[in-house]
Amino acid sequence: MPAAEIPFTARRFSERAGAVLASVSRVIDGKPDAVRGALVCLLAEGHLLIEDVPGVGKTMLARALAASTDATVRRIQFTPDLLPGDVTGVSVYNPVDRDFEFKPGAIFAQIVIADEINRSSPKTQSALLEAMEERQVTVDGRTHALPHPFLVVATQNPLEMEGTYALPEAQRDRFMMRLSMGYPDAAAEAQMLRQRDNVNPLTALTPVIDAADIMGMIAWARAVHVSPAVEQYAVALAQATRNDPGLHLGASPRATLQLVRAAKVWAALDGREFVIPDDLTDLLVPVFAHRLLPARGVHRAGAQPVEATLRQIVERVRVPLGARV
Repeated sequence: MPAAEIPFTARRFSERAGAVLASVSRVIDGKPDAVRGALVCLLAEGHLLIEDVPGVGKTMLARALAASTDATVRRIQFTPDLLPGDVTGVSVYNPVDRDFEFKPGAIFAQIVIADEINRSSPKTQSALLEAMEERQVTVDGRTHALPHPFLVVATQNPLEMEGTYALPEAQRDRFMMRLSMGYPDAAAEAQMLRQRDNVNPLTALTPVIDAADIMGMIAWARAVHVSPAVEQYAVALAQATRNDPGLHLGASPRATLQLVRAAKVWAALDGREFVIPDDLTDLLVPVFAHRLLPARGVHRAGAQPVEATLRQIVERVRVPLGARV
């Protein structure tokens, strides 16, 4: 859609985005990168995976983003006994009409919080595959469309934690970004103790944008310009992961596409209507790392092997001359 046809301006986009970032940051102290990443996933029409140890605010971030938008929200607590039908819905026989009636599952919402997704079985995890990619679910041969916008924010504990099931590669590839919260610094943790002793900050949040605003912002970000040289650079980065001896599995074409989509929103949040190479490199680890598998025996001191490999790729892959600003 040409920029002139979009009922949004750069200023309006910035105001709406700033309102969401400020709202979520009232709950998530000292984690601006995680908050910004969550907003990028929403506006780039992707899905977000938040992975970290218990108690660092994974679910709080998902709930704060949902509370800041006037959109329908459903939360699914993933447990070992959760069934695929609990997620997608089931067909129930109606004796009055003598026909089967579809009862929608928890996935039918604009923002779906999939809490502790890796505590359910791979069969239940796979119930999200069609919904996340095609924004629809098929039950008993009938296809049911999901609402727009549609965002899955999933939280998971590290695989070393007891009672977890690793997400299959196909499932991980559906997530645009994976973020880690990390522990707060001393000042943020002390402030949390003072402010949250008797009050839950989530209760004070009110929506600052509605679904129409979200769709307008999505359209505006989608129109951000990506030059052929920047596209070439994105492809070169993806190709480098597929040829690196330190990686057993490289980035998929879907990963390349989502890197560029996320970079468009990243640029729009910076007030630009064009993508620069730094947008791609800023997002490379959160967009690519969870999709890649290290080669056996690869260890790099002081860093996760995949993240270290991606940083080396950024240093190695040359930026095309036409992509520089």
